Amino acid sequence: MGEIVGAGILAHVPTIMLPEDIRRELNNGKDFTLGPALTQLRKDVFETADYDTVIVFDSHWATTVEYVVTSHDHRTGFYTSEELPRGMSSVPYDWKGDPELAKQIADLGEKHGTWITPIDNPHLPTFYATLNLWSFLGKGLDKNWISIGMCQTGDDEDNLRLGRAVGEAVANSDRKVLLIASGALSHTFWPLRELRKHESADLTSIFTPEARAADEERIEWYKNGDHAKVLDTMPAFHKFKPEARYGHAMMMHGATGEGDNTAKGRQYGDYENSIGTGQVHLWFDAPEGGFPAVKHPEVSRG
Repeated sequence: MGEIVGAGILAHVPTIMLPEDIRRELNNGKDFTLGPALTQLRKDVFETADYDTVIVFDSHWATTVEYVVTSHDHRTGFYTSEELPRGMSSVPYDWKGDPELAKQIADLGEKHGTWITPIDNPHLPTFYATLNLWSFLGKGLDKNWISIGMCQTGDDEDNLRLGRAVGEAVANSDRKVLLIASGALSHTFWPLRELRKHESADLTSIFTPEARAADEERIEWYKNGDHAKVLDTMPAFHKFKPEARYGHAMMMHGATGEGDNTAKGRQYGDYENSIGTGQVHLWFDAPEGGFPAVKHPEVSRG
């Protein structure tokens, strides 16, 4: 029987990929904390935990009529960002996949009232919400990495259903898995003409004080293990436009027991601004006895 060993909401901001001198230039002479924090997370978890596969809920990958899970045996190539080619250009990547687990996830889509398709096409793009975190947490380690995209026509319930399918598939497998919800909290950028005044980590540059307050509130709930409070207040949080409508985190919640999960989050680095958006790393170790079982409400695909 498989298990989810740990899960995290992790920031993938492009600044973590920049050389240190440029990072310091953007941040008034100090380094951002998010890059070094990932290095510490790697030492604490990714180099020491007993696991086979990492599943990334990739907030930069948008699908439309279904969820898609990568099912390649192996992925290798070079990545240049269409969004920020100046900062991420010809970045090499090379990781093993887990086609068996990907197919097990997809097979549970109908049971959980959704549509999930495994794709192993060699030309399927990868995205930096996966690549940036693999560069810190997976490069050089002999582990499997697979990604699941956000379905842009899905809502909170759809994303929870996807997560439930992931959680059940892992439980039915022989895999030990780490989950990464790759994305931000509040996510509104400053307009281009103002943007360069807000490139530091300084929290006064979060787009609004209200967005900052909403982020900080949820960080504290996570650190206290109050996942139920986060889920119960999602309508209020949507007002602050969390990245990918918070699909990455909702998938993680669906896979780890939703409101029944009381695992306390461990924060790595500071909560930081990135041109208006709220960024943080939070890690949840599996509690003794594992995360709660996934929910099985009566659902249909309608």
